[in-house]
Amino acid sequence: MQYRTLGRTGVQVSTLALGAMNFGAIGRTTQDEATAIVDAALAGGVNLIDTADMYSAGESETMVGKAIAGRREDIVLATKASMPMGEERNHQGASRRWLITELDNSLRRLGVDHVDLYQVHRWDPKTSDEETLSALTDLQRAGKIRYFGSSTFPAYRIVQAQWAAREHRLSRYVTEQPGYSILQRGIETHVLPVTEEYGMGVLAWSPLASGWLSGAVREGREINTNRSAVLPQRFDLTRQVNRTRLEAVERLAKVADQAGLSLIQLALGFVVAHPGVTSAIIGPRTLEHLESQLAAADTVLPSDVLDAIDEIVAPGTDLAPEEKHDTPPALLDASLRRR
Repeated sequence: MQYRTLGRTGVQVSTLALGAMNFGAIGRTTQDEATAIVDAALAGGVNLIDTADMYSAGESETMVGKAIAGRREDIVLATKASMPMGEERNHQGASRRWLITELDNSLRRLGVDHVDLYQVHRWDPKTSDEETLSALTDLQRAGKIRYFGSSTFPAYRIVQAQWAAREHRLSRYVTEQPGYSILQRGIETHVLPVTEEYGMGVLAWSPLASGWLSGAVREGREINTNRSAVLPQRFDLTRQVNRTRLEAVERLAKVADQAGLSLIQLALGFVVAHPGVTSAIIGPRTLEHLESQLAAADTVLPSDVLDAIDEIVAPGTDLAPEEKHDTPPALLDASLRRR
């Protein structure tokens, strides 16, 4: 396993981080299975575990807490908040009221007295940066969080938040967690240049492109129903965007074969090759998945392989731009762009 400094914090984290989204109902993973995955990940050198309050409505945090009991100090523990937690209108967002309340809920579920990294899961356009940053700064000063970061923020919001922190003399976001893979390279255009400018750590989620780069989605193979149950449109091969992705996957598989690598090793090696990326977050549902992903822990792609990838998916290109989660609200809601 390789290790890098998380932004400018001085904290050393593994280049593969364990994402716990599949723990609980979402991945139908039991506590025993989750604990076994955590055990194997830690044995493989992983020291960063990332979860969120809304993963299986808190069940993921509870499972992570039980799995790490007795070894908390050896783990860089991260969680997130701001996505809806139930139907109550104020049980979401990045207001002081909700972040303080929900952090206490997360600490209770995790069974810890602090988290190392607390992340705003999505930008909340209804809440000012000053409101959010002042709440997070107070939580940091209270010792409940060590650092805080953003997740899936568009580049202009990252810049605005950095400016607001300086303007109001508050602590700042020290990390960003964007989606990034060979098939979704859009953050190379704006987000990564900004995070590098501000010295932010970058934890890339979905480095296997929701399973497209796992080796399981190939021409002529039936799509596993477990993979397509949540978002079936992502694997509907009657859609042109998915045919384009499949064609890219077939070409990438040949590059991997010629390099003596699995497709997973190629995909994860690509993400951590970018100098702006700190860690790639893997989200195994089973021990078998984890083992295949840990095999990429020491993968370093040579320049000719990276050049071959660039020829298949051009730098800065998203093959499925409609699946991005950082689109400005006015592009999604017509009422926000018309008087």
